[in-house]
Amino acid sequence: MQRVIAGIAAATVIMSVTASPAHAVPAAHVVAADPVTALKRQFVAGIGVRFTDVSTLIEFVGNTSFLKRTGSFQFGPAGMVASDVTATLNDEAIPRIPISLVGMLRSKDRTIRIGTTSYYSGGPWAAPKGKTWLKHPHGMSAGWGGWCSQLVNVAEAATLKALITRGKRTGRTYAGAISFGALEKVSPWLRNATMVKMSADTKAAVLRFRLTVGADQLPQRLVTDYPASTHGGVAAGEEGRRISVETNYTGWGNRVNIKAPPASEVAVIKRARLG
Repeated sequence: MQRVIAGIAAATVIMSVTASPAHAVPAAHVVAADPVTALKRQFVAGIGVRFTDVSTLIEFVGNTSFLKRTGSFQFGPAGMVASDVTATLNDEAIPRIPISLVGMLRSKDRTIRIGTTSYYSGGPWAAPKGKTWLKHPHGMSAGWGGWCSQLVNVAEAATLKALITRGKRTGRTYAGAISFGALEKVSPWLRNATMVKMSADTKAAVLRFRLTVGADQLPQRLVTDYPASTHGGVAAGEEGRRISVETNYTGWGNRVNIKAPPASEVAVIKRARLG
């Protein structure tokens, strides 16, 4: 009798072990161990994320929010493949903002970028009559507003890794600093944020960041700030000015389909990178 009971018990254990994989949690619902792994799991064709951000000039006399943006990133198996960004300038803030910061901005502009090709609507370059968009084969990441807004793109795995590596973790928040030069090395987004090459002084400038991720380890909120001097000359007494940008991310894993504008609405511009 004891042998029968032992045999039944052994069979029960074997059935339990072999049956357990059928009850495993699907991979899509498994929380990643770290933000970079979580981000790479988003790299699926037609999947993306949306964001909003606000740029603010910080100075001794107070803070002035001067630029708001909304946009989305679309992924492919290897990472980000397209972006669509609309920037709106706060016209009331113009008298309080240095000309070096807003000189090339307009009230509203939109940039669609697919691969390395950018399509601009609005902004400083007016499209010819009958056209709405200007196409640049190697254009800026997010138009002229891109250089005055969020320069850190956590939708890039290498960029996110750089922040996580340098940041001190408290709960689900990573806080730290990185130089523009170090960020430029890993981030195509930053390398293409402007038509002008970075100066040695700009590369040496330090950008501070505070990144908060969700329970799923994906970025939720990113706040960066850096010296306003990176965007041009600073007048005497204004050396302490800084630019702060707060970006919030929503809709990770949702469908995103970014398309080029209709060819009939596009004019091609040929302009070499400045600097």
